[in-house]
Amino acid sequence: MSRRIPHALILAVSAAWAELRHDPYRAMLLGVRLTPVRVRCRLRQLERRLAAHAQAAGPIATPSAARVPAPARRTVRPVPGRVLHLVTNGLPFKHAGYTVRTQALAEAQLAAGLDPHVVTRVGFPVAQGVLDARPLQIVNGVPQHRLLPLRLPYGQGAALSRNAELAGRLVEQLRPGVLHAATDHGNGRVALALREAYGLPVVYEVRGFLEETWLTQAPGRSRDDGTYLARRELETYCMREADLVLTLGAAMKAEIVARGVPEERVLISPNAVDEVFLAPLPDGAPLRARLGIAPDDLVVGTVSSLTPHEGIGTLLHAGAELRRRGVPLRLLIVGDGPERAALQQLAARLGLGDGVALFTGRVPHAQVRDYHAVLDVFAVPRTDERVCHLVTPLKPVEAMASGLPVASSDLTAMRELVESDVNGQLIPPDSPHAWRDALEMLLYSQKRRTEWGASARNLVVRERTWKRVAATTREAYRSLGCA
Repeated sequence: MSRRIPHALILAVSAAWAELRHDPYRAMLLGVRLTPVRVRCRLRQLERRLAAHAQAAGPIATPSAARVPAPARRTVRPVPGRVLHLVTNGLPFKHAGYTVRTQALAEAQLAAGLDPHVVTRVGFPVAQGVLDARPLQIVNGVPQHRLLPLRLPYGQGAALSRNAELAGRLVEQLRPGVLHAATDHGNGRVALALREAYGLPVVYEVRGFLEETWLTQAPGRSRDDGTYLARRELETYCMREADLVLTLGAAMKAEIVARGVPEERVLISPNAVDEVFLAPLPDGAPLRARLGIAPDDLVVGTVSSLTPHEGIGTLLHAGAELRRRGVPLRLLIVGDGPERAALQQLAARLGLGDGVALFTGRVPHAQVRDYHAVLDVFAVPRTDERVCHLVTPLKPVEAMASGLPVASSDLTAMRELVESDVNGQLIPPDSPHAWRDALEMLLYSQKRRTEWGASARNLVVRERTWKRVAATTREAYRSLGCA
C-alpha cells in the first residue's frame, strides 16, 4: 500500500488546491480529515464546524445541464447477470445505512447467482481524507472498484464527466449486463451517460429524497431555494430517464409516480436484514455492565445518525419526564453526527448526566446487535418533516429483526413497518408528553414488549430479508433482458 500513497497524496493535494480557491472551508475540512487518527480525534469539534460551513463540492448543475457527456462509443458484449452498482461511497471506508445497504444487497445478489460489482464516485475515498489508492478492493467477496485519477476536476459537471470517462473504461473491462445506480443524481447521470455510450439498461435506485434532507440540515432553507429546486429536478430527471426505478417503500413509490414516472416502471426493494440479524440476541449483561447499566434498569435507545430530523431531542425530553416520575430509565444513543454535541448538552441541562443518557458514538455494524441486546425498546423519534414521512430507515428494520418492539413517530413511511399494539407503538411526533406516556406504558408491560417484539421479528422474516430483495432485483433485471 505504501507505493500507492504518492498517488493518493497527489490526488488529495489537487482536490485541496481546487477547494482552497473556491471554498476554503472544504479545503480545511479535507486537511483535518487527512491528519493522523490520534490527532483527528482531538479535532472532532472543529471538523463538525467546518462541515457545517462547507458548501457542496462545486456549483450544482442546473436541470438544463443534467446530461453528463457520454464517453467515446464502443461496442461491448454484456455478460448476463453481471451487475455494476454505481454508488457515492462504500465500505470499509464509510459506515452508514447507505453503504450497509449497498454491501448487503451485493452480497445477497452474489449468493443468488448474480455477479455484482460496485464502483464508487470518482475520488473516493482519497477526497474524503483516506489515503488509500487501491483501484480494487474485495469486501466480503464483492469487488469494490475505485476511480482515482491523479487530478480531480473541480465542480460537479467536470467531476461527473471524468467519472463517466473512467467508469466507461471499467464497463469495457467488466462488460456488465445492467447498470444499477443508487442516489444521488450524480450516480444516475453517470449511468445514463454510460447507457448512451454502451447501450446498457439503467436501473435507478431511489434511497431517499436528498433535497428534502437538505432542507432539514440548516434553519432558513425553503422549497423556493434554488439549490432545493435544482436538486429536485435533477433527481426527477434520473427517475424519468431510467429504464426502471427501484425504491424502498410505498410512500416513496407514490412520490416517484407523482413526479411523472409510470407506475409499472417503479418497483419496491425495501430495506432488509441478513440472516445474522435473525439469530438469537447475544447476552446483553456483559455490555450492560461495561456501560454501567444496572440489571433492573429499563433501557430505551436508538441506533441513528445524529441529525436534526432524527428527533433525538424529543426522546431526551420524554426520558427526563419519566425519570422525574421515578421510572428507572436509561437512554442509550448509538451513533454520531452533527447534532451530537448539542444533544449531549441538552441531556446535561435536563438532568440526564451521570450516565443516565449514554452517547456511545458510532459503533461497527457487526456490534449493533450487542447494543440491541441491552435495549428494552427501540425508539424512532423522527420529526414531522416531509423527508421523514417519505423515507423508511434501515435501523428500525434491524431492531425488529432482533425482536425489539419499536416506539416510533407516527409518520407515513413508518406505518409501513410499525402497527400500533401489534409490533410497536406509533406516537405523535415532536411531542415529549405523548412519548413519555407511550414509553411508560410499554416499559411497565413486559408481556407487551415480548409479544410485540416477536411480532416485529416475524414481519421481517416474512417480508424483509436481503435474500428476498435480491430475488426482486434479479426479476427486475430479467424484465430488462439482462439477467
